[in-house]
This record gives sequence, structure tokens and C-alpha cells, in this order.
Amino acid sequence: MEPLLLICIIGAIALLLFAIEALITPGFGVAGIGATTCVVIADAMIYYYYDHLTATIALIISTILVLLFIWLMTRPKTLDRMSLKTNIDSTNATAAQLSVRPGQEGVALTRLALIGNADIEGQTVEVKSAGQFIEEGTPIVVVSVNDALIMVKPKA
Repeated sequence: MEPLLLICIIGAIALLLFAIEALITPGFGVAGIGATTCVVIADAMIYYYYDHLTATIALIISTILVLLFIWLMTRPKTLDRMSLKTNIDSTNATAAQLSVRPGQEGVALTRLALIGNADIEGQTVEVKSAGQFIEEGTPIVVVSVNDALIMVKPKA
């Protein structure tokens, strides 16, 4: 195989790996290490097969291209254009959970090791303790309700 063709193929693989690293698996992982290795191998092959002036120019160009790629990917607007802009405004709250209001009273059906079930005025709902463990059968009062999250505390 012609050395120039092999160098171009290795360079294309390096660009593909850099793109995978930047867009699919962010961070400096396997794809980034592989891309860097490909660039080093391509530059070493240029030094081996061509004269020093050509190799030095290729090294400078590859360094500039890698730095340019990193600069383009770290600009805030580059990744912002590729990011998902949809907000999720739905909830998985049941009708029973949505009907609960602060101040209502009930009893813990299960041990509330922060989260468990409670019977609040005849409706079984999932609740969260406002800080401490609450044993099964303990009278509780609703402190706050935020969508599907019902915060309770032991009744004083």
C-alpha cells in the first residue's frame, strides 16, 4: 500500500475517533486516546517516508487541526446547537397523589425509611419523610406537596 494513502487513512480514523470522543462519549476516554495515537503514528510515518521539512510541516498542520477541533468543540454554542431543548413537564402522579393537600392527616402503612406508603384520608399514596424514619402505624401529617412528592412528618 502506498505510504501517503495509509497516512491519509490513519488521519481519517483519527478525525472519526475525535468526533466520537467529542459527540458520543465526552471526556478523555478510549476514543480520545485512540485518536491521539493515530495522529502520532501518522506523523511518525511522515517522518519515516518523507523529508524532514515535509514532516515538520505535517506535524505543525496536524497540531493546528487538533487544537482547532478542540477549540470548536469547547465553544459553548457548538454543543448547545446539538443539545436537546425539550423540557419534560409531565408527571407520573396518580389522581390520589394530586388530591393530597398540606395539613391533611393519615397513618404510615409501611416504615418510612425516608420513602414508603401512607393512608391519607382513605387514599393510599407514596410519601417521603421530612427527615427522620417513621415507623409503620405512626400518625402523620402532610407538610408539603410538590407534584408527585408528598412530604410528611410524624403528627405532634
